[in-house]
Amino acid sequence: MLRYNYKATDKLFWTSDTHWNHKNIMQYCERPFSSIEEMNETMVRNWNDVVDSDAIVFHLGDFAFGTIAQWEEVRSRLNGTIHLILGNHDFHTYTHYRERLEKMFESVTMQQVIEVGKHKIWMNHYPFLTFAGIYREKNPSYQFFGHVHLKPQSRGADTSRLQYALPTQYDVGVDLNDFTPVSFDIIRERIQYQRENNTNVMHWTQIA
Repeated sequence: MLRYNYKATDKLFWTSDTHWNHKNIMQYCERPFSSIEEMNETMVRNWNDVVDSDAIVFHLGDFAFGTIAQWEEVRSRLNGTIHLILGNHDFHTYTHYRERLEKMFESVTMQQVIEVGKHKIWMNHYPFLTFAGIYREKNPSYQFFGHVHLKPQSRGADTSRLQYALPTQYDVGVDLNDFTPVSFDIIRERIQYQRENNTNVMHWTQIA
């Protein structure tokens, strides 16, 4: 488990479940694209529109499908330094091409914990049931996750399970975030709203 401390927030972004080159994800998650090429190009463009070359992105898993060369081609087009936290669909690539994968990313891990300002952030591909620091009234810990593919008007298989999510958790997956990496400042604002209104990440699925 790696641990970092970041004081600047304007260069920090999160995303998950991009599934580049995955044709079936468009049907499974009702993504609004007519082809793999349209999906791939839209997400690359959206990424580079918000992520500068000196920014840091934490990708929380299920990066891409296809060959290792296809992974490398996608990565070569993306701005910023990227830390990859492995998702369930990444293990085949990691098992067979570990060295090449580790050259693509700043780090490749199962989980990371960082500190941004006074907030500890737990990052995993999956949502946690509980985690350290959640009961602090001031500067509580956060948990960022992916995997569940929440989206506006979500009807996904995992949606009902997220009723148990805590106000200090947030799904950074592309399906909920307009297929774009989301900044720390935006996530912090959303978590603050969740805390003040005694709600959780499910609130954002009700907004079309």
